[in-house]
Amino acid sequence: MFHLPKAVTYTCTMSIGIGGMRNCDTYKNGAFLEKSVTWKEPFGQFKCWFEEARATKKILEPSAMCLATVSQEGFPSARFVLCKGYGKEGFKFYTNYGSKKAKDIEGNPNVAATFYWDILNRSVRIEGTVEKLSEAENLKYFRTRAVANQIAACTSYQSTPIVSKDILCQRQKVLEQEYLIPGKEVPKPSNWGGYLLVPRSVEFWQGHNDRFHDRIKYRRPYKGEVPDQKLLHEGEGGWVIERLSP
Repeated sequence: MFHLPKAVTYTCTMSIGIGGMRNCDTYKNGAFLEKSVTWKEPFGQFKCWFEEARATKKILEPSAMCLATVSQEGFPSARFVLCKGYGKEGFKFYTNYGSKKAKDIEGNPNVAATFYWDILNRSVRIEGTVEKLSEAENLKYFRTRAVANQIAACTSYQSTPIVSKDILCQRQKVLEQEYLIPGKEVPKPSNWGGYLLVPRSVEFWQGHNDRFHDRIKYRRPYKGEVPDQKLLHEGEGGWVIERLSP
């Protein structure tokens, strides 16, 4: 239950400016120029940046990406999920199929996702469509999770209202008593599984203190579009590459 003091009213009566907060001495990365693009498709370039983020100790969750979906009513929403795999087929993540994001995806499979690595002043923006992973792949990944995480997936009906956290703790305790036994497997919930985000565009953003940010975008060409090798360059695997103004 929520217990708030009845006598206290919280109001914000002024606009709070935070425009001067930026630390202009933080970012030291060099320019991301065309000659720096060693891959003609986005997944190889992503691997280069991701491995650098992964090796940076100050980045605690390099695989975290902000996933944006749109409801059937047209309202956008965003939340962070962990990317659990990537390759030429796309980017994988897992969730509860009864969650808000899953319901949005069911009605509109077009999504966007953004990785942001603050220390490196880099982000990767992805736009595309999602499709469910196979049940076999879901089960295979589920078995790699820690038992405590498997139990957590069984405990929570994600995005549904709940009276208090005590309810979750009670469910967790019951399941722990049943499944924290050597040799006994936690059954994968039928409403838990993964998605594959198949990109149609992937943009690599390298920030700079002077705001002349570098933006290199890989995308699928439009119908009838032909690379002119000036503004639009031919990549590999059906991709084209362009630089965008910051």
